[in-house]
Amino acid sequence: MTPLPSGRFRVARRVAAGIIALVSALASAADDRPNIIFIMADDHAAHALSAYGSRINRTPNLDRLANEGMLFRNTFCTNSICAPSRAVILTGKYSHLNGVIDNATVFDGGQLTVPKLLQKAGYQTAMIGKWHLKSDPTGFDYWNILPGQGVYHDPDMIEMGKRSKQSGYVTDIITDKALEWLEQRQDDKPFFLMYQHKAPHRRWNPDDKHADMYEGIDIPLPATFDDDYATRSDAARTQAMTVERHLTAQDLKVPPPEGLSGAALKKWKYQRYIKDYLRCVASIDDNVGRLLDYLDKSGLAKNTMVIYTSDQGFFLGDHGWYDKRFMYEHSLRMPLLVRYPPEIKPGSVSDALSLNLDFAPTFLDLAGADIPAAMQGRSLRPLLKGETPPNWRKSMYYNYYEYQGGGHMVRPHYGVRTQRYKLMHFHDGIDAWELFDLQKDPDELNNVYDNPAYAGTVKELKSEIARLQRQYGDSPELVKELTAKSAEHFAPRGKSLGPVRHPDFAWAQDAEIAASDGGYDITGKHQGYALKKTPRPITKRATFRCTFKTLRKVGTRNGFIVFGDDKNPQSLIKCGVYIAGGEYVILHGSFDRPAADDVKHAVVFDRDKTFDITVHVDLESRRIVMNIDGKEISAPIGKAWNQISYYGYAANRTSTHFGPIEVRSE
Repeated sequence: MTPLPSGRFRVARRVAAGIIALVSALASAADDRPNIIFIMADDHAAHALSAYGSRINRTPNLDRLANEGMLFRNTFCTNSICAPSRAVILTGKYSHLNGVIDNATVFDGGQLTVPKLLQKAGYQTAMIGKWHLKSDPTGFDYWNILPGQGVYHDPDMIEMGKRSKQSGYVTDIITDKALEWLEQRQDDKPFFLMYQHKAPHRRWNPDDKHADMYEGIDIPLPATFDDDYATRSDAARTQAMTVERHLTAQDLKVPPPEGLSGAALKKWKYQRYIKDYLRCVASIDDNVGRLLDYLDKSGLAKNTMVIYTSDQGFFLGDHGWYDKRFMYEHSLRMPLLVRYPPEIKPGSVSDALSLNLDFAPTFLDLAGADIPAAMQGRSLRPLLKGETPPNWRKSMYYNYYEYQGGGHMVRPHYGVRTQRYKLMHFHDGIDAWELFDLQKDPDELNNVYDNPAYAGTVKELKSEIARLQRQYGDSPELVKELTAKSAEHFAPRGKSLGPVRHPDFAWAQDAEIAASDGGYDITGKHQGYALKKTPRPITKRATFRCTFKTLRKVGTRNGFIVFGDDKNPQSLIKCGVYIAGGEYVILHGSFDRPAADDVKHAVVFDRDKTFDITVHVDLESRRIVMNIDGKEISAPIGKAWNQISYYGYAANRTSTHFGPIEVRSE
């Protein structure tokens, strides 16, 4: 007969049972914490969402998040470029503290991040899709990412360190893998999923399903499409991101119709660009719909916070531009839609100033985890509940460092934005301020910095910049230091090597030169060129002819005949081909700073072909006519060129073989 347990044993057993019940209750309470799905697109402008009043597209699935949750009208990024914004979101710290100041920086995965803190709090964590931070993800139980920018069709992906090619369209694939992870996850723990799309990043390659979307219709032009930057600084005028002049053949996909020029050509380019962009957005909308349907069917929707945003805004022809970087509204503003049924009233809206800096503290707050003092944002949870704390921020600070990266030539700048005003300071080579009264001038067309009526506002906003810099651990000295550091990141492509000695050339710069097959192999480190001196200055007409073929299958890949009236590279005219950019070009001045009289013609051609180029220069009629394989483009000759004293070759960041130049002159 089994003896009955002693009284002491019965007591111990009851205590043990109580402990188990307590642990179970605590586990159950932990399980009641919300799941978090963070959906981020790349370059999805708020004004390309119908929830934000888009005039150019509809996004019904994304609108579900606004209709069933909250739409934030004033969410901004602290540095409008891909990698820095992602680093801010992970760390809750400004770029100058998390280390990612530009797209060239490798993210330090050893620092404290929100997924690590959520792991510690008992969350399962996963990262699927576009990462774009150069180092491997840390703090995730599972990750499966695109290498670098990734590609739209049949992309490679890296799953927990193992790289493999996937078949299909990238937006569908990322969603498939997110749904697979949700199906296979541990169901006894809350989860944090970063589900991040490549789209609609350049070069805007749509899937077959949406390839014909918008055919036969014209997308309305933005109100500022023909902005002349009359009141703005040189920063607005000297950028290299215009729809008219800087979209490449790969962006446009097909050559423009014959005979199209001027305003008509600019509008044609816009339609080509914006339709492909919106087609990529449509695929995101469809796939977010798939995810939301899964959450509904699985029963997860009721306790899952779903966030939709983009790493920054984007110019959709606004001010005549594409891309981002500037602190102007369309680039600065991020969409932010949040659905969480337990706390958010459907269809609610917040006008409070919110930042990507706030995302990490918000996630930690929802998870019941401590928010580290080092994080510089604030939890958005009070706003989600419809409550704006009386001490909520009245202004936000912005700082952009990258100049030459990406070739868009947006000047470094910092600034402050309040509900009504925006003050920006462009620096590094220029010293220019711009002030906008957003209440009177929401399109930011009228810079009122020098208007005496705003002198008091300027003084107040400069004081606010200084206050915010102190608050966030920044300073004018650090701004200067990090801007210089960013320039160094692009030095391999931009650093001058200086003059080069070669017996066949009167002047050479930034180039390695080798005689080859009756001509020369020129390897240009940046503005690489080699010049011969004309027997006597050419003052009337001249014709230059040669052949060239690029030798290196990476880099910019180009070739130019160049000529000028002295040995200063800033006074050269370059006529030739950007193979990587898919353009025939006539460029005045430096490679990276387009001039008003430059001409670019998008073409599609064999990247490995030998080009036959002829350039006719008429200094009397002030015209240049270039013919490449039967395609002819022309441009005016700028006032700086009155004679030709030098001629030769140029190769920009690549190796090119040139045949001998034939010269006929008067």
